[in-house]
Amino acid sequence: MIKNFRTLTSWGIAVAAAATATIGATTGGPPNPSPADPQARPTAGQGKETQTEPRTTERRRIASSVLDRDFKFTLTALRSQTDPLAASVRLQVFTFKDGAWRESDRALVGKADSWFWFPLTGRHAVCEFSTSVTEPAPVAVSMLITPSIGCSPTENFRIDNGQIVPA
Repeated sequence: MIKNFRTLTSWGIAVAAAATATIGATTGGPPNPSPADPQARPTAGQGKETQTEPRTTERRRIASSVLDRDFKFTLTALRSQTDPLAASVRLQVFTFKDGAWRESDRALVGKADSWFWFPLTGRHAVCEFSTSVTEPAPVAVSMLITPSIGCSPTENFRIDNGQIVPA
């Protein structure tokens, strides 16, 4: 037995690991589950979804204004497809025709992916959103950049015959 003691101490790690596995199995613990689906735990770069499927753009309406039955305006945050922290803001104009609101035009407020998603979709994201029914209908938009930076400069648009024109 002393002869085998030196051999066992040189294999101590293997013996201890085997003993741990045996102790866990004999004390009534749950057996280690094997995944039923080979893709249940995807590794980096692999998964159930193919990489060619297009992702849907996450969007959130952040403001809306209805002026009688002339115009309806919406500001929508669109999460970037390439950067999960970036977003774009879309201004849409709807006109009421044939008993329903129909989109007449849309434009980006600022540049594409130039806003931060979380401040834009959080509380107090809209600093200014003013609309008027006068012709041409003016629209002013200012959004929160970040709480520490504050609001963006106001971007002005006008709606001329249902079309958005930068002012």
